[in-house]
Amino acid sequence: MILLTVICPLLIQCMYVYDFFQIFDIILSSFHPRNLSPILVFSNPQLMKYKLLTLILLITSTAFAQTDARLTAQLQDAIKGFNGQTGVYVQNLKTGKTAAINADTLFPTASMIKVSIQCGLMDKIEKGQLQYNQKIVYRDSLLYKGEDILGSFKDGDTIEISKVAMLMITMSDNTASLWLQKLVGTDYINNWLDANGFKIMRDNSRATGRDAMHARYGWGVTTPYEMCRLFTMISNGQAVSPAASERMVRNMGRIFWDNYALSQIPPYIHTISKQGALNESKSETVLVNAPHGDYVFSIITNHNKDQRWEQDNEADVLIRKVSALLWHYYEPKSNWKPAEGVDKFMKDE
Repeated sequence: MILLTVICPLLIQCMYVYDFFQIFDIILSSFHPRNLSPILVFSNPQLMKYKLLTLILLITSTAFAQTDARLTAQLQDAIKGFNGQTGVYVQNLKTGKTAAINADTLFPTASMIKVSIQCGLMDKIEKGQLQYNQKIVYRDSLLYKGEDILGSFKDGDTIEISKVAMLMITMSDNTASLWLQKLVGTDYINNWLDANGFKIMRDNSRATGRDAMHARYGWGVTTPYEMCRLFTMISNGQAVSPAASERMVRNMGRIFWDNYALSQIPPYIHTISKQGALNESKSETVLVNAPHGDYVFSIITNHNKDQRWEQDNEADVLIRKVSALLWHYYEPKSNWKPAEGVDKFMKDE
């Protein structure tokens, strides 16, 4: 299963097999004693078998080279016995090596979908359809009941889009997020995801033709792999534009909810992250600028038996456990650990 998880994306990349073989034929024909044409070499059944075998060996060897078997085994041990469904994807961005457990399985995004909303917002700003510091007017009809900061605004108050975006990412303010989603348009957000190669990740809220997915997964749906891919794009300056990506990196580096995965990474290490939490699902995606090389990971849980909103919730404990494992795996000489007594300074559920 681990091998298939890595091989499948590679197979997708080799879908245009005919073009691959044409190139292969040209190379082979140049060494052929009679300098046969590519078409003749391609039509040779015996040679075709050798080429197919070579292709399979190439894909398999690449998969093995990219899979970190030792880390995968440690992660499997870490999630063993969890009372719910778990998906994990990890990539060392320096070496390219990965570890994947249910990495292509569909999961609820919960609040992690707000990163996609942010991308849609930045795309509209890049195109001049909105301005980052544009003032917008709050209406009571936008209120999402809860403890959100923006929900305390009065009807008619004004605020800049930049501050609403900050509240959406930093505080995970639901009223702010739904306001920006409405301003950008859910279909616009999903079209951006589709245009950028995301096959699964979608915003289901008030989206055309997404009722069934909304009923099953809630606000958004994704996979651990696609969450990591989006974060890597943003970090590499490839989401919307280099300038927009830089703005998003700054936004995502200021997270209030640092009592989960972030609590297991030294506070002096720069990260970008987003958390998600529902009764039955907890999740977090983090890209870490570690001293010995950046790495990105996403852990998503679903159908959780423990649905308490407490610090020792089983899924929250698992997220911290995986984050600590990865930090010490990639930085084995680090002696850092959370300070004794820091729990009383961590935000409770």
